[in-house]
Amino acid sequence: MQGPNGIPGPSGELSVSFGYQCTANQNSSISAHEFEFPSGTEWQGSNIRVRSSSFSCLSGAALSANATLANTNICNGLIGEEILPGLDSPNSFRRMVSSPSLLRLDPMSSSQSSMSTLGGSLSTETDFFESGRSLWKPMSAPTRIESSSFLHAMDVQMAGGAAGEDRVQAVCSEENGWLFCGVFDGFNGRDAADFLVATLYENIGFYLHLLEWRTKQQLASKKVSSEGSLKVGNARSALANDFETSNDGTKIMSLPHSLDREFSSESFRLGVMDCLSRALAQAESDFMYMVEQEMEDRPDLVSVGSCVLIVLLHGKDLYILNLGDSRAVLATNNAFENRSPVAIQLTETHTVDNEMECQKVLADHPDDPSVIVGGRVKGKLKVTRAFGVGYLKKNKMNEALMGILRVRNLCDPPYVYTNPHTMSHRVSENDLFVVLGSDGLFDFFSNEEVVELVHLFVENNPFGDPSKHLVEQLVLRAAETAGFSTEELMKIPAGRRRKYHDDVTVIVIIFGNKQRTSTASTSI
Repeated sequence: MQGPNGIPGPSGELSVSFGYQCTANQNSSISAHEFEFPSGTEWQGSNIRVRSSSFSCLSGAALSANATLANTNICNGLIGEEILPGLDSPNSFRRMVSSPSLLRLDPMSSSQSSMSTLGGSLSTETDFFESGRSLWKPMSAPTRIESSSFLHAMDVQMAGGAAGEDRVQAVCSEENGWLFCGVFDGFNGRDAADFLVATLYENIGFYLHLLEWRTKQQLASKKVSSEGSLKVGNARSALANDFETSNDGTKIMSLPHSLDREFSSESFRLGVMDCLSRALAQAESDFMYMVEQEMEDRPDLVSVGSCVLIVLLHGKDLYILNLGDSRAVLATNNAFENRSPVAIQLTETHTVDNEMECQKVLADHPDDPSVIVGGRVKGKLKVTRAFGVGYLKKNKMNEALMGILRVRNLCDPPYVYTNPHTMSHRVSENDLFVVLGSDGLFDFFSNEEVVELVHLFVENNPFGDPSKHLVEQLVLRAAETAGFSTEELMKIPAGRRRKYHDDVTVIVIIFGNKQRTSTASTSI
C-alpha cells in the first residue's frame, strides 16, 4: 500500500511492495514503508563466496488499469493454483529454495519435441546434450556450481506480482553476482504473462546451465591437451575431479579462475544471448501446445498474448531480450560534458509504428491486401512481435474463434512473429541506471523524460523510490490529459480506467556501489 503522500487513491493503490539493496556481504529486504534498510541477514548454514555485482539496488512499481480474471486454468490449473503462489512474493524479497515450475511441468509432449528442434549446434552433440539434461537439478539439490554459475545458487532472493494484465518478476543472487528481471505486458487476458512467469526463468536457467557445462568441458579439454597428461577423450574424467565436498557433505563444483575469464569473453556473451532466445522459443512452443489442447473449451486462449522484456545482469554484463513494445532505457553520463544523463534505448520497438517492422510484415505477405488495417496487424494488434496470440500465427487457432472475433482472410500466417531482439552491454563507470517499463509508461513519457525524472529524483531523494515516483508522475499526467484531478482519476475502477491509461510496470536498476534504499511495488 502506498505511503501517506502517494498519489494513487482508493482503487489504484500500490497495494503490495518489495525491495532489495545489494551490499558486499549482506542481503536486505524491506517493506514499502521502511525508508532505511535494516542490517543484512546472514543465512544460517551458508558457506558461499560472494561475487561482486555492478548494481546497488533495484526499485520497481506497477499500477493496474485493466480488470482481469486472476485465475489461470491452463495446464489443468497447475500454473495458477500451484506454481504462481509459490513464485509470487508481493510484499518482500524472499529466499528461493527450489525450482517450482520446470520440474512440475516437465515432461510435456511439447517439451520433448521442441527441445530437440531448438538444440541447434547443441543437438548435434548428443552426448553433451543428454549429459546437460542429467545435470539439471532444482536449486535445493545437493550438487551446485560455486563461482560464476548463472541462476544456480544456494542463496537466491526473489519477488514478483501482478498489475492488471502485467506481470513483474525479479530474482537476485549476490552469491554469484547476477540479477534477473522480467516485465511481461499481457493483453487479451493474463494467461500468457502468467505462463511466462511460471516457466521462462527456468527455461533460461536450463539453457545457461548447458552453456556453462559446455564451456567448462571445452576448457578442461584444452587444459588436458596442453598438459599432455591425458587424452582429450578423457576430459570428462577430469571434470569429475573438479568436485569438492564441503564440511556438510555438499558437492561443490569449483570453477577455475580461467573459466571466469571465459565467462567474460565475447563468444560466451553471444552464447548467453542465444540461450535467452532459445528459452523464449521453448516457452512459446510449450504455450502454443497447451493452447491447442485446451482451445476447444477455452477458445479465448488463442487471442491471449504478451510482450516480453528480460534483463539479465551478470557482473558488468547486461543482457537484454525484448519482444513487443516494452522498453529498457539506459541512463549514462557524457564523459566530455557536464550535463544531464543521456537516454539510450537498448530495446527495439516491435509495432506497426516502426517503419522497418511495418515494411517487414507487408513484404512477407505480398498477396494479402489487408495486412495492416486501421494501423493494426489484420486490424487486431499494434505489435508485430509477441508471445502467444496463436490466432495470428496459425489458421487452426484462428478457426477456433467464432463470428466477428475470427480474423477474415488469414491468407498466409504468421502475421505476428516470435523472434526477439537481443543485445549485451558492458556496464561502464559512466552508466547510472537502467529503466525497464511496459508501454504504459511510454504512452506518456519519452525516453529522455523518463531518464530526467529518475535522475532528478534520485539526486534529491537518496532514500526514495524512483519507480514509484515515475508511476506517480504518470498518474499526474494521465489525469491532466483527461481533465481530471488525480483523486478523480484514481477513483475510477480498474477496467473503466483503462480508457485513460494502460497497466504500467516500471523497474529501475541503479548501477554502482552507492548505498541507497529502494522499494519495489506492484498492484493487482
